[in-house]
Amino acid sequence: MLIIALTGGIGSGKSTVAAFFAQLNVPVVDADQLARELVVPGSPALEEIALAFGPEMILNDGRLDRSRLRRLIFADRKQRRRLEAILHPGIYAEMRRRIQTLQGPYCVLVIPLLLETGESTIADRILVVDAPESLQRERVRTRDGLSDADLDAILNAQLGRTERLRAAADIIVNDGDLALLKEQVAVLHSRYQDIAASTSSPRDNH
Repeated sequence: MLIIALTGGIGSGKSTVAAFFAQLNVPVVDADQLARELVVPGSPALEEIALAFGPEMILNDGRLDRSRLRRLIFADRKQRRRLEAILHPGIYAEMRRRIQTLQGPYCVLVIPLLLETGESTIADRILVVDAPESLQRERVRTRDGLSDADLDAILNAQLGRTERLRAAADIIVNDGDLALLKEQVAVLHSRYQDIAASTSSPRDNH
């Protein structure tokens, strides 16, 4: 199976692109969803987070206080690395396990911090969803209601746009309407099917 890693900066439109691939019956595995599953109330990872960052990171109902933790880790790179050390081994192990169960010519792994964490070897090709920073900011403000300071912290923690594009095998530009975005996904869907059909070992053809 050809493995495509889908990544991009915050507000670039990764989730929408992933949903379009899913509509084409492409198996999609989302790292953020796996992370949420790892930190359900009572889980070992959640207990480890409480020990590392303090019991105030856990809400009264036992769930993770995502907003509080997000503010902390994006303000402090060292704390962000601590959280990654807790979550990323489990996320990538589960991702690799799920890949083995999938059927189809190719699958899509949605990994927002793929390049920042140096885990790009999990995939055969990297697909970057790109958008101008001004548009990213507008989308995130509308979606999450973040302040400019919170947005700055998140953007500063992520790889720069130029570096991300340099790492891409394929690029989707998400600066138009949904119809244009869907059309770009359809073009890549055809390309990935062709690549998967043309070789039984796509990793050998990097």
